[in-house]
Amino acid sequence: MGTISSKTRKRKEEIIKTALKQRAVVLIRFPFSDLESSKVRPVIVISNDNYNRRSRDFIAIPMTSQIPVLSSTATTTIVRITNTELEEGELRKQSIAKVDRITSLDQNLIKLQIGRIKKQTFSELKEVLLQVL
Repeated sequence: MGTISSKTRKRKEEIIKTALKQRAVVLIRFPFSDLESSKVRPVIVISNDNYNRRSRDFIAIPMTSQIPVLSSTATTTIVRITNTELEEGELRKQSIAKVDRITSLDQNLIKLQIGRIKKQTFSELKEVLLQVL
């Protein structure tokens, strides 16, 4: 009891791979930079649907509701995400996407999809990401 059978795990992986779409906002257990502790946080899926289907990983931008007093450098690496920027779902708090913290994550870390950002917001994220690169 308490362990997941390989059949159940495989089914979960199949569901995630077929359902995970670019622009989705999902909750994951996100590791801190020390890699020893973690917290459930929302991230925005930026990898394309084809990549998400064929890979165990996905590429994401983390979000936080801790909105700092912004310096001119910080304003070029974040995008504000509120319920207005979502085409479906709902955020409990206004948040920011930390574009300079792009990361690759295992799809098995996904706990739940809570929304999806609008295409226009995704375009803004891509523009900011290109500035960071």
